[in-house]
Amino acid sequence: MKEVIDFFRRLHDNNDRAWFDAHRAEWTRVKGRFAAFTEQLIAGIAEFDPTVRGLRVQDCTYRIARDTRFSPDKSPYKTYIGAYIAPKGKKSGFAGYYFHIEPCCDSLVWSNLLSAGLYCPEPVVLRSVREEILDNGAEIAAAIKKAKGFDIVEGNKLKRVPTGFPADSEYAEMLKLKDFYIAKKITEEFLLSDDLLERTLAEFRRTQPFVAIVNRAVQFAYEEMM
Repeated sequence: MKEVIDFFRRLHDNNDRAWFDAHRAEWTRVKGRFAAFTEQLIAGIAEFDPTVRGLRVQDCTYRIARDTRFSPDKSPYKTYIGAYIAPKGKKSGFAGYYFHIEPCCDSLVWSNLLSAGLYCPEPVVLRSVREEILDNGAEIAAAIKKAKGFDIVEGNKLKRVPTGFPADSEYAEMLKLKDFYIAKKITEEFLLSDDLLERTLAEFRRTQPFVAIVNRAVQFAYEEMM
């Protein structure tokens, strides 16, 4: 990952089309290295979560170009790279496993990290997840605890428990969440380790019970919509 990290560190400092065009061959190599790692990651996760079996790299990775149409930041390129490995791919709406490299992070939320769960779910899916929390909060709490080192991310939440859910629930704080995922920051040392793949798979394996519970709620929401 050293070449990947170095490229994105320099792109962060030179985020314009002229620099990128001059380093396009390097980007092609970096993209290829990350794609090879993602392919191995998919295969490894499929060993303990068969719902992701058969995914292709392009089902789980993203374009480097930013959509700047509605953003005040007109920087043309993302200064990070990630792979989201979820049943039926990144656009499916299902919970999954996310591997993220961002060596020059300006945010307190994002950085080099691993995460698992749902980000920006559709309203009908979020309601189903909240119903799952209400019915099986203890099971979810146990799954989060099993994912040692991961914490539930609470940056995007309501001030009050949503309408239709009990404000006095033991799991009221979970019910307020608008995203539902757990995350763990990882160091550059972690990314540069010789056994990166094995270490990443070991981390994600601990999150599988959590992902499975969330996807139970997602599946139910989609079945209700049919």
